[in-house]
Amino acid sequence: MPTEIKIFDTTLRDGEQSPGCSMNLQEKLEIARQLERMRVDVIEAGFAVASPGDFAAVKAVAETVKNSVVASLSRALPKDIDHSWEAVKHAVSPRIHTFIASSPIHMQYKLRMEPEKVLEQAVEMVAYAKKYCSDVEFSAEDASRSEPEFLYRLFEGVIRAGATVVNVPDTVGYSTPWEISELIAEIRNHVPNIDKAEIAIHCHNDLGMAVANTLAAYRAGATQLECTINGIGERAGNAALEEIVMALETRRDFFDAAHSLDTTQIYRSSRLVSSLTGVQVQPNKAVVGANAFAHEAGIHQHGVLANKSTYEIMTPASIGLTSNRMVLGKHSGRHAFEDRLNAMGYHLDKMKLDEAFEQFKELADKKKLVEDEDIEALVQQKAVDIPESFQLQRFVVNSGNSITATAAVRVTQNGRDIEAVSTGDGPVDAGLNAVDKLVGMDFDLEDYVLRSVTKGKDAQGEVSVKIHKDGRRYSGRGLSTDVVEASIQAYLNAINKMLYERRDYEEETFDA
Repeated sequence: MPTEIKIFDTTLRDGEQSPGCSMNLQEKLEIARQLERMRVDVIEAGFAVASPGDFAAVKAVAETVKNSVVASLSRALPKDIDHSWEAVKHAVSPRIHTFIASSPIHMQYKLRMEPEKVLEQAVEMVAYAKKYCSDVEFSAEDASRSEPEFLYRLFEGVIRAGATVVNVPDTVGYSTPWEISELIAEIRNHVPNIDKAEIAIHCHNDLGMAVANTLAAYRAGATQLECTINGIGERAGNAALEEIVMALETRRDFFDAAHSLDTTQIYRSSRLVSSLTGVQVQPNKAVVGANAFAHEAGIHQHGVLANKSTYEIMTPASIGLTSNRMVLGKHSGRHAFEDRLNAMGYHLDKMKLDEAFEQFKELADKKKLVEDEDIEALVQQKAVDIPESFQLQRFVVNSGNSITATAAVRVTQNGRDIEAVSTGDGPVDAGLNAVDKLVGMDFDLEDYVLRSVTKGKDAQGEVSVKIHKDGRRYSGRGLSTDVVEASIQAYLNAINKMLYERRDYEEETFDA
């Protein structure tokens, strides 16, 4: 009989804590909807007490998601737990997730508390959370470096106080598969009431073993596996959801695990998170990397042509990559376009579909053939609706290797057209400098990435940028067959996100 496991996704909380991965409310909602489509069991929506923005995001996710548990993280403090409950109380299936550090080094240097006081506070706060919510998860932060005997007592106490899930975090990615397996087994053997709670595992990837540790913990008895899309997270990241699930799926003979995840949504989820955070997936990344199903060596190609299982242990279709391609061009109709979107797993409402089709026709005038990657890139732009305070109308650049690059950029702001001219070290730099003049602010451009969506001279260029202003980072994305236009679009997208977030913060009330 397969062991039933639950997938706990913390992309919106732990993943967002990764440097440069902050998301606004609309972006978090779009990712939450996608996680729900993928049938993730638990969505950790954020850390409600951290800021008014975090509170609003957790609350919005809780009110939107219907088919997954929605959790909010909180320290083992009344104020944190109060905020978490206010944020998730309208969820169909709410959960309060509370934690306190349990390792000697954390208790001594971070908490400055004696172990007995930590135990007392953990039990008291789980009981406090239980007054609000029947589903309470407790995490012993830095469990992998904790004294096992203290951990047993801690878990026994919080389960007695009402914890329904006890989580064993490898917070700093210190453990190994052998150690984590032994720790889970010993918890099962030495916590007398462990049968009254589910054991969860949460691994970080500092030594590159997060997925291996997670799978080892499952084999030892953990049934809630905590992870993030693309493995994003603090420092070296978290265990990657796609790697864990596809390992369980591909090696059913070994793991004998049953899960509810729709694996055909994996690739789309990966692309969405990458697009919204601006963090590119490395080409050789397991499961979702660009090279994951590519074969260049002649001997490999020969084997795959003879029988795909020679070098492919899973199929592209199993993660949502389709192999049958329909060629679309400027004469293709709306019905064919919609059919192609549906085949790729995208189901847009009428307004977004109309907008995407209009953009497709514009692109088809520039490119002879429109490929799946082009369509996917267009749809990703429609994923999140951010009000465009500044909208690009047109631009003109004058550049060469013997002259100073000059750019004239015209945008629409609040119904009126404004224009600015600036110079720069090249056409892109000149265009972005002109935008700075139009907006009346200077920004630090921290990251700029240009990639080709498809092959060929007429390929669309996708630009991802990260800008820094007043201590916060904002990501932007632009798409065009003209890389200068894509760059200006990406820069304006990041600026529009900044203005949207500032306006949103000014308008929201924080009653919790």
